[in-house]
Amino acid sequence: MGYPQIEHHGAKDGVTGSCHQLDMNATTSLLVDCGLFQGDDASIPSGEGGSRLLIDFPLDTIKALVVTHVHIDHVGRIPYLLAAGFEGPILCSEASAKLLPIVLEDAFKLSFSRDQQRIERYIDIVESRLVALPYQHWFTLADTDELNARIRLQRAGHIIGSAYVEIDLNYPQAGESKRIVFSGDLGAPHAPFLMPPQPPERADILVLESTYGDRLHEDRQTRRQRLEAVIEQALQDQGTVLIPAFSIGRTQELLYELEEIIHTRSVGANSLANVLPSETVPAPVGASSLSNSNTDRPPLPTETRVTPILPTEERAAPILPLPSEKRANSDRLPLPSGERAGVRGREAMPENGITSESAGVRGNETSPAISSDAEQPPLPLRERAGERGQKDAANHLPDQTTTNWPELPIILDSPLASRFTAAYRELKPFWNQEARDRVQSGRRPLSFEQLITIDSHRDHQRIVNHLTQTASPAIVIAGSGMCSGGRIVNYLKAMLGDKRHNVLFVGYQAKGTPGHAIQTYGPKGGYVNLDGERFDIRAGISSIGGYSAHADQNGLVDFVTGMQQWPTEIRVVHGEKRAKQALGAQLHASYKQQNRPDVRITTGGMEGMSEQGGSYGS
Repeated sequence: MGYPQIEHHGAKDGVTGSCHQLDMNATTSLLVDCGLFQGDDASIPSGEGGSRLLIDFPLDTIKALVVTHVHIDHVGRIPYLLAAGFEGPILCSEASAKLLPIVLEDAFKLSFSRDQQRIERYIDIVESRLVALPYQHWFTLADTDELNARIRLQRAGHIIGSAYVEIDLNYPQAGESKRIVFSGDLGAPHAPFLMPPQPPERADILVLESTYGDRLHEDRQTRRQRLEAVIEQALQDQGTVLIPAFSIGRTQELLYELEEIIHTRSVGANSLANVLPSETVPAPVGASSLSNSNTDRPPLPTETRVTPILPTEERAAPILPLPSEKRANSDRLPLPSGERAGVRGREAMPENGITSESAGVRGNETSPAISSDAEQPPLPLRERAGERGQKDAANHLPDQTTTNWPELPIILDSPLASRFTAAYRELKPFWNQEARDRVQSGRRPLSFEQLITIDSHRDHQRIVNHLTQTASPAIVIAGSGMCSGGRIVNYLKAMLGDKRHNVLFVGYQAKGTPGHAIQTYGPKGGYVNLDGERFDIRAGISSIGGYSAHADQNGLVDFVTGMQQWPTEIRVVHGEKRAKQALGAQLHASYKQQNRPDVRITTGGMEGMSEQGGSYGS
């Protein structure tokens, strides 16, 4: 049997559980990622989700694990891999080496134990195995008469530290060589913080992700306008905007974009105040009129679905007081103590960022968030059935008089996301030039004045109760991104049944997760099951697809066609069946258009069905 060979232990038939084994010869192999299955992927094929946590492949030939990035669906099974007896090194980028222990500490707590001594021993083992590789640096895996193997990481532009993997294999006795490239997850261009990925020079075999293989993204300016417009529309309902967000990457990008909106609005308000008489300056939110909010405005582009080449299956309310404020004669309680603008409140977060309350499961508290990168081609933006008709908030630019953005509280309620945000701040050398320039100008894209971080479980419960009772205007970012755990679940339980509130999805909702059910059935007046209890959905539900951290179809095709030597074999993974088919078809077309020798493309395919929710009636 000839080498190299590739075995897929995850993400072959879905978008989670990435794990691929490169057999370089009979005695030497490399494992690329070892991720957790989520949603319906967790029950494929046996129907027993727990079985997919097991490491059901032999480890005797695996000499090393390389991690493309630290999202849970790429690293979440590492605790099980170590428990199964893997003793090799864990290779990753320098930035990932800083983030990975945080992720694996959380994964260990969820899967094995919350005993602090056991956790510390486990993290010591992980850190002793880590080998941090600079980008563009060749690292030798094997050097024998039979096999010379080396590996190199290149920027993938997905999250900080993300990489695609180049592997050079030389067989001296046979006089043969191969270069294999694993894409990991490739990022979209112009992402906050990140430098875009550059295609490799060549590849003989490419293992390519396809999350958005059938979609084209909006440009960055358009998505920021849509974010602003959707939040404006939601706040007109005089409630809270809930944003389920993945702890790594998506949360930090959202904060970056929200800081830009606030900064732009602040500059605009100051400029207006300088040129207009004081009596004509627009009033604050509490006194502003929303009667003109439906004025015609230029439409914004929406996300485009690519037609597959191959056939496929078919508010006018007072601003919520900030923690340090006590408003006279106010009947509203201030927010609980937390961390605002980088200054910790009365109950400060300990050095490790996790308190006994926030880390543990207490009473009815939902489990801590699990971060994930998986992203879905989002559903079109919808309004609640029967309430707004066909009006689409994202097709209108925001009215400058609707929301007092400079005073709008942005609440980050996720201890894990807070830890990653702090780590992001320490990784400024890996930021792109735009983000570094923003800091140099005196701005704080990840610790701005309106940002309030909630740490302890007690403060979390207080803010849920306060926002539920008062429906005060605020934006809450909470984990987890697919609503399958974490603090977002408590917000959803309390607020989904109230039409004043809104849920805004900015990331992939895998089939079988509560987030997918809310996104699918919420606009139809349906329901969702959370922790075994049924909750009717009356809150507004919106989705913005432009915040994908994945490359779209054009980006994926460009990654291939940008190579000097195009692959002769492409294995399309990490995508739903439709996305993989559409991407495979477009790649075939590109090869044909450029008169390149035909390429062997394999996609596989298996789809699951969601049982998390449904719609009323027929």
